[in-house]
Amino acid sequence: MSFEKILIANRGEIACRVIATAQSLGYRTVAVYSEPDAGARHVQLADEAVCVGPALASASYLNVEALLDACRKTGADAVHPGYGFLSENAGFSKACKDASITFIGPDEDAIHLMGSKRLSKIAMIEAGVPCIPGYEGEDQSDATLLKEAERIGLPLMIKASAGGGGRGMRVVTDANDITAQLKSARQEANSAFGSDELILERAVMQPRHVEIQVFGDRHGNVIHLGERDCSVQRRHQKVVEEAPSPAVDETLRQQMGEAAVNAAKACNYVGAGTVEFLLAPEGDFFFLEMNTRLQVEHPVTELVTGLDLVAWQIKVARGEPLPLSQEQVTLTGHAMEVRLYAEDPAQNYMPQTGPVLRWQPASGDGVRIDHGLTEGYEVGSHYDPMLAKIIAVGDSREDARRRLIRAVEDTVLMGVRDNRTFLAAILRHPVFARGEATTAFIGQDFADDASMAGDIPPSQLWALAALLRCEVETPTTELRGWHSSTLGAQPVQLRCGEHEQTVYIRYQGNHA
Repeated sequence: MSFEKILIANRGEIACRVIATAQSLGYRTVAVYSEPDAGARHVQLADEAVCVGPALASASYLNVEALLDACRKTGADAVHPGYGFLSENAGFSKACKDASITFIGPDEDAIHLMGSKRLSKIAMIEAGVPCIPGYEGEDQSDATLLKEAERIGLPLMIKASAGGGGRGMRVVTDANDITAQLKSARQEANSAFGSDELILERAVMQPRHVEIQVFGDRHGNVIHLGERDCSVQRRHQKVVEEAPSPAVDETLRQQMGEAAVNAAKACNYVGAGTVEFLLAPEGDFFFLEMNTRLQVEHPVTELVTGLDLVAWQIKVARGEPLPLSQEQVTLTGHAMEVRLYAEDPAQNYMPQTGPVLRWQPASGDGVRIDHGLTEGYEVGSHYDPMLAKIIAVGDSREDARRRLIRAVEDTVLMGVRDNRTFLAAILRHPVFARGEATTAFIGQDFADDASMAGDIPPSQLWALAALLRCEVETPTTELRGWHSSTLGAQPVQLRCGEHEQTVYIRYQGNHA
């Protein structure tokens, strides 16, 4: 398949990431944006840009007809969906195909199959991929689900068949709660995904979350590019990702890689995909789901393999065979990534909004920052609050961890509250440093960390903030030194989150 111009049906850092590789390969690029994103970085980087609607995602980034119309207006003959939004929408993949536009991703049949936890699990069982014992039947009556829940036993995991992100998911440890939790999960699943279909599984307690990067082409080749450990999560959302996993040796890597390849082959998979597993403390692993797109955490795989996964996606979409065979894939060093969010961990990770007054990403050997920020950009409430990804690579896990801590602490972001303190504290925690973190880490080992408490800033920080404010708000040097002798100390009102403080500033000569 031949194409010349790629429209990126996304925004933020992933749109910037795709634009960079596409342009390096000689393609013209088209950005799409909603009205509040008119000045966003991905719009500035692309060769062309088209507004696809107002702020509401359903009227812009999720508006299939608007996206296809943008392709027609600009002559874009290929679409890269990034992740999120329409990246795992089988209807969008088909709509592109019907419009003779190359969709840089898998076919709609694979997206549809793997988008259903119930159907995908049935397919994985048939393919011989290890799965957690449970119920994934078509009969979704309350009576059948209750009966199957009792058969499976406790602890029980209830999951929405559609969607992800922890919505429609419940862990039950008391038999008396099963009926109420089934009802609650159904309601949330229906509200979030338009389907109340559920699956039931025996809950694997304190597992690791280990995923395998797979790639397939249209010539029947499927390989894997090693694993990523994504165990550090909050509310089923990944916080830290690393490659390779500190819990996986070469034998286990081969076993999990083979299972992931079999999973991809079972749905005739083409392009980049990720097969996610739960790794039990005893060493057994079980299929969790398959994400039919590029992952947020793909940079750590790129850094340990030396490959550009977006370039691979484009080559496969052109109909080319995979650039490497399984035997040619090598893993070198260790890479870690954290997600920089506009959120307050001390307030249950509440998303934050505000202007980006200052943005200076860290730099240095072994440091990579993927972002979509510009100074002056307004972080709003319409989209996911992830702002950037801070990534580090080193010869060893400890080298990567140390570099990443420095990169997190050296990254400057002012104007909107973020989670940098939270991230640095996780990376410094002894359990994480030893490579022993499981999916229970934040809720158990890290629950009492100061970054989760929203402590009141120390007096020295209040004083420094007051001085900086005076420097900014006093227009000239001459005026800074002039005050009536009767005024004395001047009050400065400050606020940090829910905390307020009055600091009194007294000028002596030209200095406060």
